[in-house]
Amino acid sequence: MFELFWDNLLIFKKRYDQALDPVAQACGLTRMELDLLLFLHNNPTRNTAAEAVRLRRWSKSHVSAAVHALEEKGLLSAGHPPGNRKVLRLTPLPAAQDIIRQGARAQSDFTAALNRGVTQEELRLMAQIAKKIARNLRDDEET
Repeated sequence: MFELFWDNLLIFKKRYDQALDPVAQACGLTRMELDLLLFLHNNPTRNTAAEAVRLRRWSKSHVSAAVHALEEKGLLSAGHPPGNRKVLRLTPLPAAQDIIRQGARAQSDFTAALNRGVTQEELRLMAQIAKKIARNLRDDEET
């Protein structure tokens, strides 16, 4: 069973890259820059650099470099809330909206291809199992 999981995980990553890399290239972004914009789009209440690092397991240095590059390109605003220098709030700017739409469309097309022929009940069961496995992984990580 685990061999099938790992094989499919590698194929999943390859296909996801094939779906998103052309968007990043066409928009003149690195994949990290596009991934950060899409993270913010898909997680609007988790709009901090720390949340991106924690949830996506990205390195702080990669997120920092992407934030800086996106600010330079006029696609992202990053700022500290008053009185809190530890939190860095990230806000995609209007110039990023077309890029975000293209990336979100690529994600949606990828998801639709993944779910082809899979019933809602199967997706529900898969999500339930994935949550249990994720909880086990987090529990093991904390000990």
